[in-house]
Amino acid sequence: MTETISSGTTPRRSSGKKGAAVPNQSSGKKTAAKAPAAAKVGQPGHGLRIERVYTTAGVHPYDAVNWESRDVVMTNWRDGSVNFEQRGVEFPDFWSVNAANIVTTKYFRGALGTPQRETSLRQVVDRVVQTYRKAGQEHGYFAGDEDAEIFEHELTHMLIHQVFSFNSPVWFNVGTASPQQVSACFILSVDDTMDSILNWYREEGLIFKGGSGAGLNLSRIRSSKELLSSGGNASGPVSFMRGADASAGTIKSGGATRRAAKMVVLDVDHPDIREFVQTKAREEDKIRVLRDAGFDMDLGGADITSVQYQNANNSVRVNDEFMRAYEQGAEYGLTARSDGSVIDTVDAKDLFRQIATAAWECADPGLQYDDVINDWHTNPNTGRITASNPCSEYLSLDNSSCNLASLNLLKFLKDDDTFDHGLFTKAVELVITAMDISICFADFPTEAIGQTTRDFRQLGIGYANLGALLMATGHAYDSEGGRAIAAAITALMTGTAYRRSAELAGIVGPYNGFAVNAEPHARVMRKHAEATGQVHTLEEFDKAILDAAKAEWADCLEIGAVNGWRNAQASVLAPTGTIGFMMDCDTTGVEPDLALVKFKKLVGGGSMQIVNNTVPRALHRLGYPEEQVEAIVAYIAEHGHVVGAPALRPEHYEVFDCAMGERSIAPMGHVLMMAAIQPFISGSISKTVNLPESATVEDIERIYYEGWKLGLKALAVYRDNCKVGQPLQDAKGAKKEAAAKEAAEKDRLRRAQQGIGGTEYEAAAESVVAQVAPVVQTVIERRPTRKRLPKSRTGSTTSFSVGGAEGYMIANSYPDDGLGEVFLKMAKQGSTLAGMMDAFSIAISVGLQYGVPLETYVSKFTNMRFEPAGLTEDPDVRMAQSILDYIFRRLALDFLPFDVRADYGIYSAAERQRQLETGSYLPADADTDFTELAQSAPIERHAPSKAEPEAEAPAAAAQPAPTSAAHSSMELLEAKLGHAADAPLCANCGTKMRPAGSCYVCEGCGSTSGCS
Repeated sequence: MTETISSGTTPRRSSGKKGAAVPNQSSGKKTAAKAPAAAKVGQPGHGLRIERVYTTAGVHPYDAVNWESRDVVMTNWRDGSVNFEQRGVEFPDFWSVNAANIVTTKYFRGALGTPQRETSLRQVVDRVVQTYRKAGQEHGYFAGDEDAEIFEHELTHMLIHQVFSFNSPVWFNVGTASPQQVSACFILSVDDTMDSILNWYREEGLIFKGGSGAGLNLSRIRSSKELLSSGGNASGPVSFMRGADASAGTIKSGGATRRAAKMVVLDVDHPDIREFVQTKAREEDKIRVLRDAGFDMDLGGADITSVQYQNANNSVRVNDEFMRAYEQGAEYGLTARSDGSVIDTVDAKDLFRQIATAAWECADPGLQYDDVINDWHTNPNTGRITASNPCSEYLSLDNSSCNLASLNLLKFLKDDDTFDHGLFTKAVELVITAMDISICFADFPTEAIGQTTRDFRQLGIGYANLGALLMATGHAYDSEGGRAIAAAITALMTGTAYRRSAELAGIVGPYNGFAVNAEPHARVMRKHAEATGQVHTLEEFDKAILDAAKAEWADCLEIGAVNGWRNAQASVLAPTGTIGFMMDCDTTGVEPDLALVKFKKLVGGGSMQIVNNTVPRALHRLGYPEEQVEAIVAYIAEHGHVVGAPALRPEHYEVFDCAMGERSIAPMGHVLMMAAIQPFISGSISKTVNLPESATVEDIERIYYEGWKLGLKALAVYRDNCKVGQPLQDAKGAKKEAAAKEAAEKDRLRRAQQGIGGTEYEAAAESVVAQVAPVVQTVIERRPTRKRLPKSRTGSTTSFSVGGAEGYMIANSYPDDGLGEVFLKMAKQGSTLAGMMDAFSIAISVGLQYGVPLETYVSKFTNMRFEPAGLTEDPDVRMAQSILDYIFRRLALDFLPFDVRADYGIYSAAERQRQLETGSYLPADADTDFTELAQSAPIERHAPSKAEPEAEAPAAAAQPAPTSAAHSSMELLEAKLGHAADAPLCANCGTKMRPAGSCYVCEGCGSTSGCS
């Protein structure tokens, strides 16, 4: 796969490795790079020679895999409705249920129920890989047909074995009748003219329509303090942001299942910078006022569209001059856009504090460090880098795009716990070659973007599962050892990518813009190589990787000096949300593990809680015997953390630190990891530094300052519960729990009145306890009493059918209208099923008579999934996941008040129809709309604290799991830790999402909150 011969060069002489071409040394000096003519297909001495690494000659990769047929049925756990159904799809037997579900729902093309619908992973992979092979042959990448076939087989093997994945647009579009868009990341530009501003709206809309995101810098637009040619005042960039935000929200509401993804950047010397900094923070104030007035201001709520700037991530572009003024407490000048003159001055410390305060209040703005970005820019002679994509990992020229692919790092961890750097190198070679080929046939949303991308051929290879790799090998994420490994792997990846790019330049030519940028491009390559030489290794594990990286960078410089390079950019670190699930990764991008316990879907339906597979592997690596490993894993399964785990030494706790939990990684630990790998990334890193709710403005100010000192290109923060849209989920959960406890207590007291002594007895008992407790400390234990139904009782009989299985339910009530008895008949008397249903009915009935609230049973048994399941004859419950799911939905509709069952998403057919017609589940004359009330619980807002920045909040103790079932890893984490995690619900399926880089991703359906 790696042997390369290029026109006008001789084979490499000294390194002993295959894979490149080097200059002819006879003259003793290097000549200026020239773009050789593209080789013809099959011409001897031209093109890549591909060797087999994963595959065997004569055996197709598909034939080496066991395939199985599966049924993919996706339901909304909130109301049981079916979101998607496709039966009989084909996947390798080692693919998880979640990976297969997401690929089927997201990446299979063709209308459901038609012959054109894809039904197998083979079809999806063939559609993509064969397109790449054909384009590679047509554009002269391969030495011959045999090399093209090996390329196809190797790529196929890596994809079906989850070694890597292309970004989502490739799976959406390549090989279909749609435009062949392969890029996920876009950067636009806007000038200070109305035509350009209106064109900005149009281009952004086209990109949003295609499901991607874009970013741009508004600093060319005149400020509101400057004059127009007509003599009036300019509107300023912030005013035009309103129109763009409204456009993004409209396009989203026109059919997309996620919010539009966009980035807006403004330079720190723009006269409107203070207004820009405050835009989203002031809108948060508005959201709180409207929420407290009863409006639905939840993320995706009916009234959230009344506030502005919610569809964009905002970033301030700071430069070294400003940061030095901040250090010195000096004044800083704001300059006019028209002539560059200083028209206003600000105190740099005060402005930096305003930025930190706004980020404390609402997580915006982030920072982009302009001088660092442009110091590592390979094409400064063409133009500066002024903006990024929405997640800040792609930083390049205006009107450009980048296609991404990510490698699964755990696939290169060998059984002896060493990293196979040789295999990793070969994988990078193949993937970067495929990514470059894609630009040859790709389509783009605008001609300007297409032209720039074809001229500079920006690529974004990256990786996922770094956090899992470090834990599996016994390394703490926040440690010198962990950072050394990450730096070495990243240096090896980018060095190999650029070395292959130089080889490709010798075959099909360097990128069109290379000639005018040859010197700065080579300078940046030397900077990468020098940074690689400065990495300090701690053990043989990372030393071997770093040695390989140094060799790759040496070859890269040698080959590039003659051939030039094929790509202006090679690597980024993206969020890897949806494709991370496709590869069955435990961790996304550069992130640590979210938590030690996970929510796993099972074949045939249902789910279970598991401890991450990396945990036992790490324990074995650290030297624990099997019996201790089992005990520690069992402890983690119960508690969700390692603190106090039997036999686990405290010095090993840090290995199991996660992004969230009892021992969460400190914010500066995330910043230091970013700093360790930034020198080896062409672009930047999609990652948000999460801070606890107790963090102060000073904490954020310090992190932003340290990000500049450490040489980061971009940095964003998120303080827990700083935004209204996410914490409302917490408020609703807290309100629901409090209401349930209150209802249970009232029910217990009511039943006790007819039991032994009633409330009078309880009052007397409390009086006795108060009198004797100081002396004897006697404890009076309160026991529930059973309230039996009268001999003559009110009841109803319901005939039902679930998935073809028929039965009857008899529900009897107390005279004061409370459910007290349930009988279920499903089969002939004497059968096992009939006996089990009778026993279950008696257990439920006795529980009801002892005071167990019906709501408790509803929360436990709705959404329980087993056969028989499917359609019912009940118009109020059209689909049930099991008999019990149907029974308790029906009982909830018959016996629970609206506000209680609304929390579980249980509505009658009439209520659902009314909501579609009027926007409310309740009639117009109803006193209260409990849906809106549940979404408008007040949240206390704290003023920024002035505590010392070094102060750390005490770790919260683990709490018992709540009674409600988990439906994602985030909810499982909440159950283990006893508090709600700060993440939104998926707009597509209702599952609580989890962080992935600087956005969120849904484990249920693969949807993301903005990043492709």
